[in-house]
Amino acid sequence: MAMHTLPSHSVLALRRWPAVVGAIVIQLCLGAIYAWSVFTPALRDAGWSRLETQIVFSIGLGMFALVMVLAGRRLKTWGPRRLAAMGGTTLGAGYAIASLDGGDNFAVVLIGAGVIGGAGIGLAYVVPIAVGMRWFPDRKGMIAGAAVAGFGFGALAWIKIAGSWGGLIDSYGLDGTFLTYGLVFALLVVGSSVVMKMPPEGWVPEGFVPPVAAGSGGEDFSPREMQRTPQFHLISLTFAVSAGAGLMAIGLMKLYPVESLTDSGLSENEASAIAGTAMALFFSVANGAGRLVWGAASDRLGRKNSVIAMTASQGVFLFAFIPMAGNEYLLYLAATLIGFNFGGNFALFPALTADEFGDNAIGQNYPWVFLAYGAGGIVFPILGGWLGDIGNFPLAFAICGAACLIGALAAALIFPPHHEDVEAKVGVLGFFHNAHLFDH
Repeated sequence: MAMHTLPSHSVLALRRWPAVVGAIVIQLCLGAIYAWSVFTPALRDAGWSRLETQIVFSIGLGMFALVMVLAGRRLKTWGPRRLAAMGGTTLGAGYAIASLDGGDNFAVVLIGAGVIGGAGIGLAYVVPIAVGMRWFPDRKGMIAGAAVAGFGFGALAWIKIAGSWGGLIDSYGLDGTFLTYGLVFALLVVGSSVVMKMPPEGWVPEGFVPPVAAGSGGEDFSPREMQRTPQFHLISLTFAVSAGAGLMAIGLMKLYPVESLTDSGLSENEASAIAGTAMALFFSVANGAGRLVWGAASDRLGRKNSVIAMTASQGVFLFAFIPMAGNEYLLYLAATLIGFNFGGNFALFPALTADEFGDNAIGQNYPWVFLAYGAGGIVFPILGGWLGDIGNFPLAFAICGAACLIGALAAALIFPPHHEDVEAKVGVLGFFHNAHLFDH
């Protein structure tokens, strides 16, 4: 009887790269949520308030994070291919639904692009990260950055295609643009899901020795064990404020600079063109580059040090954005700096989660950490939209800057966890609980 053997090490090593390409294509489509700002002027012209435009964006982010937890739990049973295909189909359907009289109907867009589209992103997002880290345990920061770089660069592509490059909104309106995007997202994500396959059990790159110590990805924690550690809560707090502040900046990157530039003497058309360039070009390119650069740099600098540096500097940049938004070239610089740090979140936090709670458990654990992104994505953009409606954009950026500085302090307290520490904590709590019952 013929024996089945694994492909040679060199053959398996080559199979790593199609997974990277597929991951980038998937993330390019999922990054459409960051292109939301290109729709807000047309929605405002249709009678929407600033707050309404931000509610759709925030609900999409919240669904993204919540559904990602389900996806992480089902990754082993459903498999990465099926999960990615489901995500692409759901995302495409959501944008197709948003095209049904969406420009004039807040509820239709909220359900389609917000609820359903956000759910589709959540289903697919964890797949490229989990698959990539299993194929590249030797370069977690780099692969996390590469796997999510498409998410950042995707915003630039979808903004430009809807706007100046493709002119979809001008030619076909909001409904036609939503429908076109839905079809493209479904085709590309489902097609790329074919290469989303885990390596054989126990496979490691040639010359790589798997870590055995906590703090380097060698000690695996279940989600429940992870949630009992202070590290989980410190990481979540830092992620919530750092990502949430960047998400608010995305939602307001056009509205606030237009107002500020107009006050400085420019016409509304000039201000709109400058603000659009700041978001669509400088922020979006830096967002994608930040994922690659911060991810690769963290393999050398260490994940904790990188998170502290990124979050603290983001706080400074957000404060600086207030006076810089009224000058064209300073606006471009500020958008680049904020976008660069914002992108770094999505390379550093999955890699930090793997370092702290185990490489093999990243698919199950990172979605729980990612809930912090959803929380920040709901609170900060809605706060920004509300303060914008009452005419106080600067206060929104100041609050976010202060929150990032607090997040950097929280990150400084992170230390490697150990199973025995968690078990001791549970044991002590159990002792006092039992003693309390005995007293009664």
